[in-house]
Amino acid sequence: MDNRIRELRKALGLSQEALAKRCGVSRQTINAIENNKYDPTLALAFRLSEALETTVDALFSP
Repeated sequence: MDNRIRELRKALGLSQEALAKRCGVSRQTINAIENNKYDPTLALAFRLSEALETTVDALFSP
């Protein structure tokens, strides 16, 4: 599943560590999601979209 996490995170000036803290996960989890090595749970997808000020639909594409 493709995503825009890296693009939106950088646009907001957030590091992977900062985004991870906002979402309650590790930096490695954010890295794995950004590199399409891990698909987040629905709950995490909602936390990511909130932290990145967007919607889940805008964040992920099949």
